[in-house]
Amino acid sequence: MSTTAPRARRVRGKGAGLGLLAWLLGIVFFLPIAWMALTSFHSEADAATNPPSFAASLTLDGYREFFGAGGGASPWPALVNSLVASVASTLLVLLLAFPAAYALSINRVRKWTDVLFFFLSTKMLPVVAGLLPIYLFAKNAGMLDNIWLLVILYTSMNLPIAVWMMQSFLAEIPVAVIEAARVDGARLPTVLARVVAPISLPGIAATALICFIFSWNELLFARVLTGVVAETAPVFLTGFITSQGLFLAKVCAASLVISLPVLAAGFAAQDKLVQGLSLGAVK
Repeated sequence: MSTTAPRARRVRGKGAGLGLLAWLLGIVFFLPIAWMALTSFHSEADAATNPPSFAASLTLDGYREFFGAGGGASPWPALVNSLVASVASTLLVLLLAFPAAYALSINRVRKWTDVLFFFLSTKMLPVVAGLLPIYLFAKNAGMLDNIWLLVILYTSMNLPIAVWMMQSFLAEIPVAVIEAARVDGARLPTVLARVVAPISLPGIAATALICFIFSWNELLFARVLTGVVAETAPVFLTGFITSQGLFLAKVCAASLVISLPVLAAGFAAQDKLVQGLSLGAVK
């Protein structure tokens, strides 16, 4: 009894210290977002003050200007383009990565480790190095300023990451469950749809969320390969930085609105994201 009580106190003290550290790190990461949100509700004159005025009056002028109330361009086409490109590419990635991950984790093909290394090696090429060939291909194919070109590019860019992630998730599925389904006469499509997919749903959700975030935030290819028709939200955001100066309140309002879909998706899938990222961590 005499040794158990001090040990319990040390454990509780260590847990409290780690909890305090987690809260401090959370606040540090949240502060820039809170600052951006507060600045978006200030006027341009108050937003440009140094040091910033926290007691300044609040206004929705930045949001009104972002949504075209002052005669500017409407952000809705760019937001819709980003949504189409992100959702379509994520669905394609899942459709292609799921059977590939199954073949590399459960029903393993020959030299599956070499296949995984090949997928990883495709991410070693700098994105800028492939920009010119892709631009020339898109120009000759007549696909410049085409949203479906971005869908194809985002799918190819996120597919290696998705295969790597889902392979690690599917590797934790008990093989006995799949063998029992095969004994009952289930074919491969049935096994994938009714056995493997429900068990690996947290991993699928985590993979889908990460692919969606990467697609939504991509700027370089969208900036070079699109113009007016297929302009995405990040490209639209860069249009606020002009030779006339930087309108800080308007940029913060636009950044907050464009970030909302990613924040909403992360909040909606947070339980599945935690389960997926921690899948296999505890045996």
